[in-house]
Amino acid sequence: MVKHLYRVIFLNQSSVYEIYADSISEGGLFGFLEVRDLVFGNTTALIVDPSEERLKKEFDGVSAFYIPVHQVIRIDEVSQRGPAKIRDIKDKSNITPLFPTPPPL
Repeated sequence: MVKHLYRVIFLNQSSVYEIYADSISEGGLFGFLEVRDLVFGNTTALIVDPSEERLKKEFDGVSAFYIPVHQVIRIDEVSQRGPAKIRDIKDKSNITPLFPTPPPL
């Protein structure tokens, strides 16, 4: 049996998340991507990546989470895992939302 590994890159507030998961699907919520079985790096390594540690804390105890489809940038099926990352969007003026956002109250 071939085990699949997916790299999912998506927007979350003012950051770009890059995570690895064993399972992704359309899920039960219309318009959302269901992500399960997150894969993180080796916890016994001497060098610790702060971005990956931040992701581990954020998703600690989460069995599945849902991403709005319009926030997904890219999904790749990969053969090996790379570093999970959170990158802040530096110049927010270059990002145009796909759907209009409501005005602030």
